[in-house]
Amino acid sequence: MTVRRIMGTETEFGVLDHSDLRANAVHLSTRVVHAYRHSEGGAAHSSARWDYVTEDPLNDLRGVRLSRSAAHPSMLTDDPDRPAASGPTGEGDQDAPVRVRAEAVHRPGAEELDLPAAANALLTNGARLYVDHAHPEYSGPEVVGPLEALVQDRVGERVAVRAMHADATRTEGLVLYKNNVDGKGASYGTHENYLLDRDVDLADLVRYLTPLLVTRQVVAGAGRVGLGQKSERPGFQIGQRSDYVENDIGLETTFNRPIINTRDEPHADASKHRRLHVIGGDANLFDVPFLLKTGTVSLLLWLLERGSVPIGLDTLAIHSPVPEVANISHDPTLRHKLTMREGPDRTALDIQRVYRDILGAAVDEAGGPDAETALVLDTWTRVLDTLATDIDAAAADVEWVAKYQLLDRMRVRDGLGWESPRLAALDLQWHDLRPDKSIAARLIGAGRATRLVTDDAVRTGEHTPPEGTRAYLRGEVLRRYPEQIAAVGWASIVFDIPGRPTLARVSLPEPGRGNRARVGELLDRCPDAASFLEALTT
Repeated sequence: MTVRRIMGTETEFGVLDHSDLRANAVHLSTRVVHAYRHSEGGAAHSSARWDYVTEDPLNDLRGVRLSRSAAHPSMLTDDPDRPAASGPTGEGDQDAPVRVRAEAVHRPGAEELDLPAAANALLTNGARLYVDHAHPEYSGPEVVGPLEALVQDRVGERVAVRAMHADATRTEGLVLYKNNVDGKGASYGTHENYLLDRDVDLADLVRYLTPLLVTRQVVAGAGRVGLGQKSERPGFQIGQRSDYVENDIGLETTFNRPIINTRDEPHADASKHRRLHVIGGDANLFDVPFLLKTGTVSLLLWLLERGSVPIGLDTLAIHSPVPEVANISHDPTLRHKLTMREGPDRTALDIQRVYRDILGAAVDEAGGPDAETALVLDTWTRVLDTLATDIDAAAADVEWVAKYQLLDRMRVRDGLGWESPRLAALDLQWHDLRPDKSIAARLIGAGRATRLVTDDAVRTGEHTPPEGTRAYLRGEVLRRYPEQIAAVGWASIVFDIPGRPTLARVSLPEPGRGNRARVGELLDRCPDAASFLEALTT
């Protein structure tokens, strides 16, 4: 009866140096990471590395494993020479005793430590900033629920701004953009990760999730100038990523992108959990779209985990879901009708409304919503009602509507066509993360966009880990014992205890056991990593 589950998000930023438009993107992204690591007031640990041991990117939800020899290089996210690891999720027994086993790990010598390492900044909030596929990526910590995830998404923007300010080598300046396309054929991701019970049937997951993901862009899209992957046709569309969906289901994330990604890498006990890895969403600067895209998916997962699916969801199967993603996106009037496998054609708003009604009724039958779930359901209802009656009136809640209004007014006022470079430039400026340049930031600051989290929460979230997951333990050991942490991963911490011949890796397969309630008092009692590790393992 709740949207609250362990989840996490990842954002790859667009990167550009206006003083050198031909600069190598990997080099620029590395500059971003190093700039943040050495920034004044930042939250990055000075020297700890990323622990790749628990990465497993080639396992597939469909019960197979792709061989490394058959994998595209971009899929080898467990290889530090191709640094592109995935985001976190998982959950465990919240009340289990905090006892773990430490594994002895070879201590690297001076020559090994001098070898080049992948660009990483590990934050005391439990997050990771690193280079992923030639983009700087903020991979947020595990959180509980959409509102905590929203805070961390905004923290990612704050980290990006701090990195830009700290870049010591810039002339005109290194600029980061929170968008998903470059308008010339390249697309980069904003991914969501959700805990999901292993018992949920994969066929049911695909059947009932696909229509939600195909149609949610009408409430969660960020908008984009240009139609087609290379913006080869003029126009405005609802979704940033819609033209890049090429498959219904698959393991890939950088090519042949699917609606349902099947990477089976839960960073938790795989006998109990899946990680639903959603790769097709837009990077949102407005709060409401983020709340709706994460909250609605979480609600549907809750319904599937109950094991009793209302018959109404079976009526939402789309005849050809892959092309319909772009078809919906290309019609900002929201009149496009999708051909269903059964029954009459429906608009995306029609399908979203059925999901809202079914999920709302199921929540009521289960005892009613908690506050966060009520916020999601009420906001969903308000946005759908507004879009159905007056699209322009949804501008404070729906990012693509606000962007369209701005661009269309300029287009009409100046007699421009959608192919105008001025409109493309204004579109890009919407996503510019420089506070004095960002159009979205100006609208938000002027109170023209609905806010759901406070600036204070975001400032705190840069340095302080979420309290309800193992991110708390990861972040706190980096803060409290910075010289005695050799590496961390989503499901591991490697301690470097002075005087010991080896390092000690502690596995954390159950994220709930590392939260503040379980380890906070223990951390307070231990002045150094040696005493904490001893208390943790005995």
